[in-house]
Amino acid sequence: MLSKIYSCVLNGLDGNLIEVEVDISNGLPALTIVGLPDTAVKESKERIRAAIKNSGFEFPMKRITINLAPANTKKEGTHLDLPMALGIMDAAGQIENEKIRDFAFIGELSLNGKLNRIAGVLPLVIALKNSGFRKIILPEANAEEGAIVQDAEIYPFSNLNDIIRYLKGELTLSPLQGGKSIHNDKNNRDLEDFDDVVGQESIKRAFQIAAAGGHNLLMIGPPGSGKTMLARRFPSILPDMTYEEALEVTKIYSVAGLLTDQSSLITKRPFRSPHHTISSIALVGGGRVPKPGEVSLAHYGVLFLDELPEFQRNVLEVLRQPLEDEVVTISRINGTLTYPSKFILVASMNPCPCGYYGDAVHPCSCTFPQIKKYLSKISGPLLDRIDIHVEVFPVKYTELQGEHRTKDTEQLKIAVEHARKIQIERYKNEGIFFNSQLKPKLLKKYCKLGSSEKALLEEAFHKLGLSARAYNRIIKLSRTIADLSGSDQILVSHIAEAIQYRNLDKKFWNMQ
Repeated sequence: MLSKIYSCVLNGLDGNLIEVEVDISNGLPALTIVGLPDTAVKESKERIRAAIKNSGFEFPMKRITINLAPANTKKEGTHLDLPMALGIMDAAGQIENEKIRDFAFIGELSLNGKLNRIAGVLPLVIALKNSGFRKIILPEANAEEGAIVQDAEIYPFSNLNDIIRYLKGELTLSPLQGGKSIHNDKNNRDLEDFDDVVGQESIKRAFQIAAAGGHNLLMIGPPGSGKTMLARRFPSILPDMTYEEALEVTKIYSVAGLLTDQSSLITKRPFRSPHHTISSIALVGGGRVPKPGEVSLAHYGVLFLDELPEFQRNVLEVLRQPLEDEVVTISRINGTLTYPSKFILVASMNPCPCGYYGDAVHPCSCTFPQIKKYLSKISGPLLDRIDIHVEVFPVKYTELQGEHRTKDTEQLKIAVEHARKIQIERYKNEGIFFNSQLKPKLLKKYCKLGSSEKALLEEAFHKLGLSARAYNRIIKLSRTIADLSGSDQILVSHIAEAIQYRNLDKKFWNMQ
């Protein structure tokens, strides 16, 4: 007999519909899987055989051939265990229910028939729903994750025996209806608040500009000046995630296997802070079976690189393409995958190896060549892609003891959200959402400068030795500053403030 069961496999963040065809014929007992299966799929033979027997059913002792169609697509993952097992039992006449064609199946089997949690359920369910399958049977441990998808009917099971009983009509089960709302107020209460930061008003202003326009930011300052503390509070002033953003971020975490029962939908903007020993593959993604890297896990959120010069230079250089293109392309012999990487880069560093170059209190113990070598780890092209450079100074004792309360997260966030609304309305027909995404053609359209503004920018261009990329980024930054002030036009004051965020190039990297 011949059986056909439907499932899905992943290709990056997208899913492809798979037909699991099973043929049982007379001959020496054998189980053959064809259709470009990977090692995990090939090994499923023993799991399937044991799961069927230990669930109380008979495994057919005949020649069994399983074809995973389309045959020219590589099949990866253990989630094909369940559809192959059901295909064998259906072909053997142990189910006899034509309604099985209305369902799609995903799940990994234990030797005792138990269904194990799998990675990548969310994109799989989305792909199946888009292919016309609303009824989806999957492991109970993935129920909450699958139920995120609107208009999907999720049937969660804990073992193979219950699925067979349900398909035979011996067991009833009400499906979980897909669709899940976001409650940002509740989920964002545990974010750290800028109210905890004493002083550093100019740095808070820089973070507000970065959040409003999606600009990258670099902090330079001595140890203990509050760089890490400030960076960790940055996500709290970013606008709340929309449902579409949350779904896209959750897909990435699902494929990476980072979702839990308590976090089936990512509703807070990601904040990723990898250690400086990270490899380039872990940072941008890849591996034998390509997985998303830190830049993709920070999608729609923040990637924080603490002690930037401590990272290997080759690791930092791979950031250049994701920062520019907002995607990561991974090419392997079996194909090319693309993962999104729309993140805001926040980096911090000391001005020298000892950390006290230019400090008024602590003497610097580094030689000039040591300082030059330390700073040279940050290349010019990477530095050009960071819009805001700020110097962080230690907080004074009088500020620590004072009772004066500074701007907190709520105040900063209100201004950020107002500026973002202006940008969304302005660029609604351009396919972008905030100022940092402006391309040269759109810069001319939306960032027109007067004669005074052009004169100031020209003077800064020559005195600071700016590149064309830095020139464009100053204009983008000026546009964001203008939006925060509620101005339709970019004024001299906006240009001047944007230029001051590029002064550190000359102070540190171009010093004689």
